[in-house]
Amino acid sequence: GNSAGQYHLAELYAKGLGVPQEYVQAHMWANLAASRAIGEIRDRYIHYRDELADRMTPAQLAEAQRLAGVWTQKNEQGAK
Repeated sequence: GNSAGQYHLAELYAKGLGVPQEYVQAHMWANLAASRAIGEIRDRYIHYRDELADRMTPAQLAEAQRLAGVWTQKNEQGAK
C-alpha cells in the first residue's frame, strides 16, 4: 500500500527496467499509487497514469483497471 513504491513499480514496468515492458501492469501500479497519495504527489501520479493510458488500447486500459480493483479488494480483505 506504499504509494511511492507503487509509483516506482509503474515506472519500471513502463520502461521495461528489470521486468518486461508492460503498460497494463504500469497503469495498474500508477493507478494504485494515485489512489493512495495526497497533495502534489497525487497530482503527479495521476498525470503519469493518464500519460500511460494514452499509450494503451481500450482493452488494455480495462484490464489494468480490473487488476487494480482485484489488488485493492485482495489487500483490503487481508488487512481486516
